[in-house]
Amino acid sequence: MDSQASATALLVTADQVAEAATRLTGRIRQTPLLRLAAGDLCDVPVTLKLEQLQKAASFKARGAFNSLLSQPRRPARVIAASGGNHGIAVALAAGELGIPAEIFIPAISAPAKVQRLRDLGAQVQQGGQDYAEALTAMQRRKAALAQTGEQVLEVHAYDQATVLAGQGTLAREFESQAPEVDTFFIAVGGGGLIGGCLAWLSGRKKVVAVEPRTSQAYNAALTAGAPCDVTVAGVAADALGARQVGQLSFNLAQAYPDGLLERILVEDEEIITARQRLWDRCRLLVEPSGAAALAAVISGRYKPAQNEGLGIVVCGANCDPASLS
Repeated sequence: MDSQASATALLVTADQVAEAATRLTGRIRQTPLLRLAAGDLCDVPVTLKLEQLQKAASFKARGAFNSLLSQPRRPARVIAASGGNHGIAVALAAGELGIPAEIFIPAISAPAKVQRLRDLGAQVQQGGQDYAEALTAMQRRKAALAQTGEQVLEVHAYDQATVLAGQGTLAREFESQAPEVDTFFIAVGGGGLIGGCLAWLSGRKKVVAVEPRTSQAYNAALTAGAPCDVTVAGVAADALGARQVGQLSFNLAQAYPDGLLERILVEDEEIITARQRLWDRCRLLVEPSGAAALAAVISGRYKPAQNEGLGIVVCGANCDPASLS
């Protein structure tokens, strides 16, 4: 099999997203939209998808539930590495299904996320400076458990087909709620959410990938022509701080039609401004990653065409309210 055919074989499909949507019925929430006129939040009309109201306070619940519910047999234990949000979603899904969860998180994870993990009953292992180091520690633990014969399921944060298919249900839901949206703005870390959304949209709509300039694994991969390591820093690093984009998401980006996938890098200060604006004008409390996609519009880095319908995913709210100040 040549490299192009091999890449095609590793694509998540719209059919898998539709199957995930059926599987998730009754397990997740259909999150609402907020349609805002020009001047309400920014200079142009926007439609916000309030995914921070999802179970586990982020879109990650979609992928976590789909991954667990896709298994032919219930595992004895679930294990995952996460900056925080994915771990919270896995812990919540595992708890609802009666499965013990062990979550590895780095030192940079927000204290509110660490506490939420503990409140959900997960066994929390915190160490390492970033997600990549937490992932390495998790993989060592998984190998040790395998030697004991225990049936352990790893739920990867952003490079697992069942996870991407679950995340893609967000785009499916958003498109059905707001068919007038022409362009979807999605914050990107490891690429699980945008990968699933690209799989569902299948070239029908334009997608804008928004990353902090301080953590840009997606942009670096598409520039280099392959996933590559980047440095990770900034205000949204605990959620968008993947050192390398996932291969599945990269493949889906490569397959998306030319001109319909745009990349925008935003500054930390622009994310902070967008987050504050969501609170000041809409009374929406979100974490920095939840405001990153909006930052591309508020900052003026994206120039919409006349009458272009803009849809923005507000993706997470696992934060301490005091952090807004």
